[in-house]
Amino acid sequence: MANSTGLNATEVAGSMVLILAVVVEAAALLGNGALLVVVLRTPGLRDALYLMHLCIVDLLAAASIMPLGLLAAPPPGLGRERLGPVLCGASRFLSAALLPASTLGVAVLALARCRFIVHPLRPSVRPAPSLVLTAVWATAALLGALSLLGPPPATPPAPARCSVLAGGLGPFRPLWALLAFALPALLLLAAYGSIFLVARRAALRPPPPARGARLRSDSLDSRLSILPALRPRLPGVKAALAPALAVGQFAACWLPYGCACLAPAAQAAKAEAAVTWVAYSAFAAHPFLYGLLQRPVRRALGRLARQAVPRCPRTCTLRTWHPRALLQHLKEPPEGAALGRSEAPEQDPGLARGAILSMPKAT
Repeated sequence: MANSTGLNATEVAGSMVLILAVVVEAAALLGNGALLVVVLRTPGLRDALYLMHLCIVDLLAAASIMPLGLLAAPPPGLGRERLGPVLCGASRFLSAALLPASTLGVAVLALARCRFIVHPLRPSVRPAPSLVLTAVWATAALLGALSLLGPPPATPPAPARCSVLAGGLGPFRPLWALLAFALPALLLLAAYGSIFLVARRAALRPPPPARGARLRSDSLDSRLSILPALRPRLPGVKAALAPALAVGQFAACWLPYGCACLAPAAQAAKAEAAVTWVAYSAFAAHPFLYGLLQRPVRRALGRLARQAVPRCPRTCTLRTWHPRALLQHLKEPPEGAALGRSEAPEQDPGLARGAILSMPKAT
């Protein structure tokens, strides 16, 4: 009875984890697809090429290695299918190549935004995007090729070990952790650190005096009006929000995976499924963090949504309720009040004279 209860609890936990993984997979596909459509339909975005590259990498990962993780038997998968030698090698190569392509894509996107903010008038310090993306994919291809040098998949009933942590790369795991996690993390910290310093310096700078501003008098009311508020503003909080979210999301998703790459293979295999799917959740978080939190992307998304949704016909136009139109309508005289003397109804003069004589005199 206890064994059946424990088995049922294990099955329920496995089903919940599988449902959560499916939700992450769907969010990654829908979010990156929608953001890619918005970027393609909005030609005015400054960092559109790097953002488009990040969406494409995340879509490739969500369409390849994440479904393999849902179908494959653990570790690191969540299903019950055992991958063959060909699928196992493909899973190794795609994991070792797409994961660093995503992390390096996040880093180059942060560096591009840093250059636009810190050096907006110096185009000479901006390298060509094609050169940057070529270097990213060359590094990803090198790490993917190194994964093919790992040990072959184990024979049944041993687990297949088709991932970077326990099966692939072999002695090249520290190199993979250095290029796929440590280098992007340092670039991300440098980029968002510069952005935070510039934003905080701009927030702390006093506003320039308005033109034609008159001098304050030395009265008590004037002195009280320049006193600080009871709850002073913190100018560094808003400036630190976006860098904190970006760095925090990167550390939360990729730090466990990077630490597992540096751990021994036997210990990394125990936490392989958990840290792998925590890293996969970054593909679902990127569209919201680098898309919806950016004001130009939100404006473009709202414009496309207004174009897609048909407008309902209105019975009353907005001009009727405009303040000027309403005041003009109230100032117009009512009908019959502005009639001229010739348009007024004629009255019998004898009747009018009799009415005047019959009025009593005031005492």
